[in-house]
Amino acid sequence: MPRNHRPAKSIRVLLAEDQGMVRGALALLLGMEPDIDVLAQVPGGDAIVDVVHAVLTHRPDVALLDVELPGGSGLDVAAELRDQAPDCRVLLLTTFGRPGHLRRALAAGAAGYLVKDGPVEELAAAIRRVLTGETVIDPAFATTALGPGPDALTPGECDVLRASADGATVADIAAEFHLAESAVRDHLSSAIGKTGTRDHREALREARRQGWL
Repeated sequence: MPRNHRPAKSIRVLLAEDQGMVRGALALLLGMEPDIDVLAQVPGGDAIVDVVHAVLTHRPDVALLDVELPGGSGLDVAAELRDQAPDCRVLLLTTFGRPGHLRRALAAGAAGYLVKDGPVEELAAAIRRVLTGETVIDPAFATTALGPGPDALTPGECDVLRASADGATVADIAAEFHLAESAVRDHLSSAIGKTGTRDHREALREARRQGWL
């Protein structure tokens, strides 16, 4: 089929990417595919609110999201779309494949997880494949990210680590999550042990590096 001839029904794609040059290039290149229509672009802002609103407004077949969005994460957006727009398939794009991100992406219901530096033809093919019900994972890091690796943090451990980022005390965190102070200490101690670090500050940095937060 000639590239300038569009079929009667194109795949409707929404693109969320905060870097204008990358967003424009992706929209241009994908728009050259005969069966793909980039119907909306979201620059970021409040990631969850803006992207979810755009998806509910435009009703794309596929939402193509950057993992790192200002004001939120593409992973959080994927989880929100799973509940609010279950018919929309989500493909996540990342610059750096962190071990925890792929696990979180799949848990959030994402249909695909790809690195940004791949050929646009592969991205277009992935968009088509997820519409058939496939899950598409970039082979560049799938084996590493889904391998045994270190134990991921529990939701409770993640909560207390995030809360400790701004200097909150154990008592503050306990009050915020309605936990006993001993439970907060146990969560922090477990997180430090799993990350192989010396204190909660190092544990926080390592958890972010692993993609668990």
